[in-house]
Amino acid sequence: MEQEKRRSQRDYSLAFKLNVVEQVEKGEMTYKQAQKRYGIQGRSTVLVWCRKHGLQDWRQPQGPSKRRAQMTNKPTKPLTPEQRIKELERQLKDEKLKSALFEKVIDIMRDEHGVSVKKRAGKLSVVVKSKD
Repeated sequence: MEQEKRRSQRDYSLAFKLNVVEQVEKGEMTYKQAQKRYGIQGRSTVLVWCRKHGLQDWRQPQGPSKRRAQMTNKPTKPLTPEQRIKELERQLKDEKLKSALFEKVIDIMRDEHGVSVKKRAGKLSVVVKSKD
């Protein structure tokens, strides 16, 4: 019978830990599900990673709904460079989605309603073409 190899926290890369923490914080899985899925042996290992690498503030115990709401707020502790990069990448993705939405709205306004939006000297102007 082959015994399972005991692993320590040093066996997991930072990228792996951050990925697991992100999945738990997004609600894609619970910490117990992550532990089982990835074969993490320690009962509190994933929780330790969440406290150390996550965006959630763990200083005050709270109910689940307050925790979820607080996860969207910026933490009071300074972010690690990896966390800051992840946060900026998320913000960039959100801004790209907003930009695509606005571009689509402008296209619809132009094509279906004859309204064009122009940018001049940093200001937007709306030109309505009359239908004859």
